[in-house]
Amino acid sequence: MDPLALIEDYLSDQENGMKTLITGFLNQVMLAEALQQAGAAQYERTDARKAHRNGYKDRSLKTRYGETILRKPQFRELPFETQVFGPYARVEKALVNAIVESYLQGVSTRKIQEIVSHLGIDQLSPASVSRMAKNLDDQVQAFLLRPIEQAIPYLFVDASYYKIRDGARYVTKAVLVVAGVRDDGYREILGARVTDCENEEFWSGLFENLKTRGLTGVQLVVSDGHIGIQKAAEAAFLGASWQMCQVHCTRAVLRNIPRKHQKEVVEGLKEAYGSEQRLQDLADDLNAGGYRKAANTIERFLPGLMSYTAFPKPHRKRLRTTNMVERVNRELKRRTKVVGVFPNEESLLRLVGSILMDINEEWVTGRRYLTMEKE
Repeated sequence: MDPLALIEDYLSDQENGMKTLITGFLNQVMLAEALQQAGAAQYERTDARKAHRNGYKDRSLKTRYGETILRKPQFRELPFETQVFGPYARVEKALVNAIVESYLQGVSTRKIQEIVSHLGIDQLSPASVSRMAKNLDDQVQAFLLRPIEQAIPYLFVDASYYKIRDGARYVTKAVLVVAGVRDDGYREILGARVTDCENEEFWSGLFENLKTRGLTGVQLVVSDGHIGIQKAAEAAFLGASWQMCQVHCTRAVLRNIPRKHQKEVVEGLKEAYGSEQRLQDLADDLNAGGYRKAANTIERFLPGLMSYTAFPKPHRKRLRTTNMVERVNRELKRRTKVVGVFPNEESLLRLVGSILMDINEEWVTGRRYLTMEKE
């Protein structure tokens, strides 16, 4: 690396200059590691040599300045080990495990080699997959069963759906996810469970599990309009209010409105949210216009559309929708898409749980989500 050239690059473009500096430095680190592990420099003749060099393999590494492409040394006789990448990350392990487990059970072979080689892994035996699974399962279970140590005034719940192999059949399973905002204003992933569907029984079981682990202080439960969630929340959290997600309400209303009138109805809903009287007036107008089903939808959800207004004004924008947990589910979908069909429930929970652990770490160490009144 030419120091003067690096300085010039940095002065002309700080981001690319830093990326070039990081790339060069980490490549030098791996060269030093290769020297130590081989016991000799390239082409050096010595009895102390343990391995011979065998070229390089490109390996990507994401940094705060963007993705860099590094040159990872290779040996003929043994695998090269580096602290630059370390053991592949928990989510990467879970992803590889799900894909290879699918492969071993004959579910799919597509993209397996591409993903495995991208992670710098040449081979994975059934035994190594089993060991990896056990380690990940222990971590995920510890995360999902950990004590809940702070009060959670705001609870957000949602479900997403995934394909799982069941013998010769493929079935759809629900992943129930519960997140919350703690009384210090930080977000936290509280629980997740794979179930056959999202009816009241399954939600009640998850809520009771959260309470057993120490969940207290729930004042508001935010969700879509699924009746199972409402009933389970009412029974589990006496004294708490239920808030219907405004985005889901709008979607439900629009299902019964012709496309040419949808924009007008959306504007009407935006103006009406926050006022019970305006919502009722809009329902009356829709009924008078012949859209009885749309009017019934508003009236059915009306008791749950105003709950957020009872809480501090700075909090209301965050409390009127399930956007917080919806973003979690979108990330789960994005990062599990490559698997396609999961070989079993355990594999699904292993990967989902690993992703949720990563998200939770970002939340509890990142920015405060809400400023609480007591502060």
